[in-house]
Amino acid sequence: MRIDKFLKVSRLIKRRTVAKDVSDQGRVWINGRDAKASTHVKVGDELSIQFGQKKVTIRVELLTESTRKEDAAQMYTLLKEEAFQSE
Repeated sequence: MRIDKFLKVSRLIKRRTVAKDVSDQGRVWINGRDAKASTHVKVGDELSIQFGQKKVTIRVELLTESTRKEDAAQMYTLLKEEAFQSE
């Protein structure tokens, strides 16, 4: 599954176009490497996503084409959440 679709289906990012833009801006990493919107993600991969002043690291647990809002959080496990200090 493409990274932009995973981010949308898992509801980490609400819209696929926003997920594509975030990926193409270099704010998403898979297993420590830069990920573009078309990069494929698989179960067990670690994703790091930079949202403004925070960085979230998750592990992919499940890949599905669509999911209900209640089940979206089962697609990943939150590993780390860091806040950056502004200077």
